[in-house]
Amino acid sequence: MSPRAAISWSAGKDSCLALVLAREAGLDVSTFVTMMEEDGPSRSHRLPRALIDAQVRALGGRWLPVEAASRDYATVFAATLDALRDDGHGHMVFGDIDLAAHRDWLEPMCRRAGLDAVFPLWGMRREDVSRQVIDRGIRARIVCVDTRWLDASRCGLDYDDAFVASLPAGVCPVGEGGEFHSFVWDAPGFDRPLVVARGPQRRERSKPPLSPTELVFETPSLAAAR
Repeated sequence: MSPRAAISWSAGKDSCLALVLAREAGLDVSTFVTMMEEDGPSRSHRLPRALIDAQVRALGGRWLPVEAASRDYATVFAATLDALRDDGHGHMVFGDIDLAAHRDWLEPMCRRAGLDAVFPLWGMRREDVSRQVIDRGIRARIVCVDTRWLDASRCGLDYDDAFVASLPAGVCPVGEGGEFHSFVWDAPGFDRPLVVARGPQRRERSKPPLSPTELVFETPSLAAAR
């Protein structure tokens, strides 16, 4: 039997590539953990619950949304890791690429819970991550941009060769600096592609510890399966 694993799931392209690589390495990744705002949407991408739930079901997984206020994040995250261990998980998969401070926080948290932290993308060149996302058929839509770097009109675009080639100088091809975020609607492992319609845009000021900026989010909606 493959080792049972959970994945820290943003619903975006990097998480999805980490999932694909972890499964290829033999891990049984079937639990998807998403940290949520107390008022409903996901913390990182502000995605509605129904959209992520449909995505995870298409991937054959069980979705575990976890609500946490910023002041309680570490405590709630630690309790979630303990619950995963008690439920028979031995590994926690993350989609981090090269941000050492984040890994340095995650690994001790997992170790205390008795879980092995797995980083399938760690140390890859960001350009190579982008290339693998596209070449492996991970199909994603841009759902958030930081207006310091990109115009709001980029929301709703597909993450593809044309999008990457059009990025201004200084913008990471995978948005590792928070320049943009994505939502995956089809990839290896999906039992069907999701049909996602464009939704309304809204603007938010970033919250500490992020640098002051304006973020533009587009909230897509789920249509019928193809």
